[in-house]
Order: sequence, then structure tokens, then C-alpha cells
Amino acid sequence: MPQPLAMPTAAAAAMMSSNNMAPPLSMNNNNMMMPMSALLLDTKINRELFVGNVPPGTSEALLMQFLNGAMRRVGLCSPDATPIINCRTNAKFAFVELSSLEDANRALNLNGIPFLGASLRVSRPSKYAGPYVPSQTWQQLTGQPLPPGMVPVPENTPGAQLLLGGGTASTNPEEKLQRELFVGNTTPEMTEAMLRDFLGRAMEQVGLTTLPGNPILACRVSGKFAFVELRTKEEAANALNLNNIPYLGAQLRVGRPSKYTGPETPHGNWEDILAKFMSGELQLQNVGGGAAAPAGPAVTTASAPTSISSSPTAGVVANPPQQLQQQQQQPTTVVELKQMLTLEDLTDDAEYEDILEDTREECASFGTLKNIIIPRSGPGATKIFLEYLTVEDAGSAINGLAGRTFGGRKVEAVYFDPVKFANQDYSD
Repeated sequence: MPQPLAMPTAAAAAMMSSNNMAPPLSMNNNNMMMPMSALLLDTKINRELFVGNVPPGTSEALLMQFLNGAMRRVGLCSPDATPIINCRTNAKFAFVELSSLEDANRALNLNGIPFLGASLRVSRPSKYAGPYVPSQTWQQLTGQPLPPGMVPVPENTPGAQLLLGGGTASTNPEEKLQRELFVGNTTPEMTEAMLRDFLGRAMEQVGLTTLPGNPILACRVSGKFAFVELRTKEEAANALNLNNIPYLGAQLRVGRPSKYTGPETPHGNWEDILAKFMSGELQLQNVGGGAAAPAGPAVTTASAPTSISSSPTAGVVANPPQQLQQQQQQPTTVVELKQMLTLEDLTDDAEYEDILEDTREECASFGTLKNIIIPRSGPGATKIFLEYLTVEDAGSAINGLAGRTFGGRKVEAVYFDPVKFANQDYSD
């Protein structure tokens, strides 16, 4: 088993001794004073870690028990130690406090550990003020592969700032400007979350990403335009090919912001990308749920875009991804959700009512929800059907729900025939 990089070693102690370097002092019964630099490093913020991708509903006690047990199991702490002393959860992420700076350094090696169907993102919080400490992912440390269907997390690298949700971005302002794009022709109903989800999902589905997950870290809307921040310069260049992508009745204009002073980036537009993808000339880089291969150059001309994939093993997807299928569908007021439920979820009456009410409350946030049907038997079992007042409301629900994970399953959201829905025919 590879050793965690953050563990102190005897060689390091010997090196300190040979260079006449004294080890950091600590408070003890002899009233020895800790040096000021060491004291600053031992502040609470430097003993805290960010934990992303936490499944909703996870209790603080459960997360602490799991992570402490994992550290003991692989030797990141002594068998009887409890290095994590505090935890606070918030929606899909949490912060854990370690008992010492050394424990926090070692706990970085938990990054990527599987937990309740998710791969936890463990890293420093954005306010961390200490030096970079090398670490491994859980898979590198233990030699255990990631379970099938789970998305790997990014490695902890120097010079990166952690964003809520698990993304990382360089703190260099000039580099950040190369990762920002202008999005024009937005409409008032387009929220920051909707734009981020829609554009990010479009990039994932036609192979414009270089890493797993949504490549858009942040979005800010201002009137009839917006700015989006990509996680890498390469993905920002690839995202220029989203220019003219249709969304909620508008064609979005995607380009560099006026402050951009870098080299001109040749690119195509959404029509080119779509045509190339549908013809099989454009290849996905992360087929099968694995990590994406590094992207090649952005599309070079509007009339003849080149393949985005540079991986010789990347294959052409046999069926168009969901977003492309939705564009070929006739929009209706009825939405069908798949992969959210199992037959076991439908057997208990109390649990069924809870699911019904929770889904009603969540899906009403996208528009006026007229009706919700969750069949417990027949061809519609395990599916959820939502009837909205308008087609626009249904479209907002699809953009907001498609691609989410529920119980470790990726949700599929598509339009459904309103005539079949009215006749209680829930077959595909």
C-alpha cells in the first residue's frame, strides 16, 4: 500500500537534526513557548478541512464516525485516536475540524473516499493560510479502485483555491480572466444556477470537458448578460464553441469578455459542434463514467471543427446524450423523471407519502406545478410524472433536474406525451 505523503517521517527528523534545525516547540508542563509561526499554523482554520459531495441528509455524527474510522483503518492515526473532533454539515458539503495541524495534513489523504454512493472531496477551505502539503487521493493511498459509476474527484494541487461544491480554481487574477467567458442574450427567467447547469451539462454531453463533473465553477447574471467562470483555461477555450446555443427561446452569445487580452482563440459554434457530434465525428472523452482524457485544441474553424478528443481510446457514443435528445423532442407541459426511485421505495405507505410531498415541494420551485403522479405499479412504477402549467415551466424543471444524483443514481428528465399522461398511460 502506498504511504500517505502528508505523514511525518524519520528521514525528515534526521534532516532537521543534521541542519541544526530544532523541531517546532509546543506547550508543555515546563512552560515552553510555541514559536509564533507555529502558533499561527495551528489556528482553527488551518486545522479545518472542506468535505464536498456529501449526500443530503448525512448526519454530522455519522460523517465523523466514518472518517475517523477510515483514518484509523489505514494508519493515518493511531488505532485508538479520534483525530476529527468536530463537524458541521450544510446541504451537500461539510467542514471537519481536526485535533491538530498534523492530523489535518494526514486527513487530506481521505480525498476521494467512497461514502454512501458518493466520492467525497476532501481539501483545504478557501480561507486556509498555511503552506501547501502534498497528499494522495484515497485510491492512490489504498490501491483500491473507485466503485463503478462513481466520478473521481480532482487531486489536491498547490496554488489552487477550493470552491464550495468541490471545484478548484487558480487564485491568479490574470489566469482567472482567461477562464471567464461572456454570455449574452440571456433572459430574465435565466438564473445563475440554471445557466451554470445548462451550459455545463451541454459541454459534458458533447465532449468539451477535460475533467469529470460540471466545468463551470461560477456564474453571475447582470441584466441581459452573464459571466461564467470555467475551472481551466482549456475548458474555457472549448466553451467558446457553445456560441449560439439555444436556451429557453433565446440564442446565447458566448465569447471572451472585453477585459480579455490573451491570444485569439479559433472556435466554431453550437451548430458545428452539434452536427459533428450527431455525425459521429466528435468524440466524448469520458465515455463510461471514467475520467476524461485531456482535451485537444479547441475547434479551429466554424465550418470544419476538429475532434475535441485526443484520447485514442475514446469511442463515439452510440446514442445522443439526453440534452441532444431533448432538443429533438417536442416540448410539452409534462415531465417524466427516471432513475429516482426503486420498487422498494414504493412499498411502504408512509415512505411513499414522504417522497410524494418532498418531490412536490422541490419541483414546485421550477414553476406552477399542476399535478404530480408517482405510479406504484405497472409500466410507470419507479417513474415520476410532473404536469406544469406552461411548457416554459416544464423546460425549467428539466434543466434543473436532469443529471442530478438521487440515491447514487443519475436522474433522467424528459418531456412526456400529455395525451398519454391524461389517459394514465405511463409507458415509454
